[in-house]
Amino acid sequence: MTVLEDRIEMADANTARLDEWFERIERMPVPEGFRVEIVGGNVHMTPQRDTHWEIIRRIVRALEDRFGMSVRVFSDVRIDFPGHENGFCPDVAKLSDSAKKDDRGRWRYEDVEFVAEVISEGTAANDYGPKKRAYAEAEVALYVVADPYQGRCHIFRHPKAGDYITETTVPFGEDLDLTDTVADLIIKTDGFPRD
Repeated sequence: MTVLEDRIEMADANTARLDEWFERIERMPVPEGFRVEIVGGNVHMTPQRDTHWEIIRRIVRALEDRFGMSVRVFSDVRIDFPGHENGFCPDVAKLSDSAKKDDRGRWRYEDVEFVAEVISEGTAANDYGPKKRAYAEAEVALYVVADPYQGRCHIFRHPKAGDYITETTVPFGEDLDLTDTVADLIIKTDGFPRD
């Protein structure tokens, strides 16, 4: 068996397991306003706060203003990423214009160009740790973490070997200049609320 065949077999096994988990979760009485995702085989359920949503909304609005209303941008939509049982629901995911769903009707991580996550107190370690590694391994060109607790954004670029080579930190109030990235825009953070 080749390395590629091993990876395909492992990905198929992870997808089947993730499907089973998400089917069980869908049958559970998950409270309104909670987001559920699977990171490294662990189920995480977090409430979406108004601070969280306000930042997501501003990022999505900036993407729509730049690329138009038909831009493929999603929030809290399941996308399976490389690694052990990673069924993520990114706060914001921008896909390429040519993105197509797979044969199971899901968006493919290979088409994700940009991800933004807004830190929740209980899951911050995921956003800075295993999710960051999975996004880098998936070669997501741009990963932004908005942290209302620190009052700053972290911009990760140039994925290589499961990590990002470049990190820039921008305090809330200063513009996120992403003009030299796949996003090709500036996001104003002066309206980003803090926790």
